[in-house]
Amino acid sequence: MKSLKIFFLITALFFIPGCNDLAQKDNHSLTVTDVLGRKIVLKERPVKRIVAIGPGALRLISYMGLVNSVVGVEDSEKEWDAVSRPYILAYPQLKDLPGIGQGGPRPSPNLESIISLKPDVIFAAYLTKDQADAIQSKTNIPVISLSYGQFASFDMRDIFNSLRVIGEVSGSSDRANQLISYIKGIEEDLNNRTRNISPDKKPSVYVGALGMAGVHGIESTQAGYLPFTLINAKNVADEIKSSVSLMLDKEYLIKLNPDIIFLDEGGLSLVKEDYKKNRAFYDELKAFKDNKVYGQLPFNYYTTNIEIALIDTYFAGKVIYPERFSDININEKADEIFKEFLGKPMFNEIVKNYPGFTRVVF
Repeated sequence: MKSLKIFFLITALFFIPGCNDLAQKDNHSLTVTDVLGRKIVLKERPVKRIVAIGPGALRLISYMGLVNSVVGVEDSEKEWDAVSRPYILAYPQLKDLPGIGQGGPRPSPNLESIISLKPDVIFAAYLTKDQADAIQSKTNIPVISLSYGQFASFDMRDIFNSLRVIGEVSGSSDRANQLISYIKGIEEDLNNRTRNISPDKKPSVYVGALGMAGVHGIESTQAGYLPFTLINAKNVADEIKSSVSLMLDKEYLIKLNPDIIFLDEGGLSLVKEDYKKNRAFYDELKAFKDNKVYGQLPFNYYTTNIEIALIDTYFAGKVIYPERFSDININEKADEIFKEFLGKPMFNEIVKNYPGFTRVVF
């Protein structure tokens, strides 16, 4: 009889308001695996208060539509020119949030400031496992690691994994799946337009003045440059297998002698200065002699502005294969991409600060 009374007492507790929630609290926890393979248990769900540290972390949070959940930002995000990061232009209110320490390639988070803001989670990009574990241990706040792939470049697989993790943690998996599906659709469209072109009918191409921890001149380039890879372009730098990011010897560039050259407009002024000093070098390049030098929007600043990289890819497609991209209005396509990533058309605002997609005149 005594055991029967205990049974009825326990059963009754589940019908008392709030007791069922208490009994199931453990079921609200979530174990996630971040991009470093770390397993983190989240007891507070859904997360409502977020901070993001390290290169590109806040950008991914913005892509996921979680800006209103951000409670503090790195000082660098507040101090740097916003035009280099469209997510800050799209959401200027981020610059009004409390600071959480200096950002940059080697971020120095202020752990006391972060703790005072009481975030449910810290999203962190480009930290080592030891660094992420140390911050988590010192703050007692879950740290979720994110990545874009190799630094100064980007890998869609790492980006997709990061978006999925953010979605899982924040209860925004639908948004993650939507954005991933959109990017995959762009990849498929670009490949379908260019995959069946005979190699002997493709012009050779080169991209110079790429930003890598600062601005550089025409020598700065990449092998495996994704905007070229997505449109199956013949990138002359792919002949060099030793590295992704390269500082090419000028004499070697003359040897490669691409048909078309694209210049990152972040470093365009350096190229123009160098052109005045070394005219003989540029006169040796076929692309300069044939007036086939084009500017493109810079997309590397605190890692990759993925939306601009994709817009640049469509522009490169129009230049390299005009007949395959004749239906694309680059301004309209740019605004479509900006709206998908950041919720609003921004092309006209971005090109106020750069020459835009145009032939470069020297």
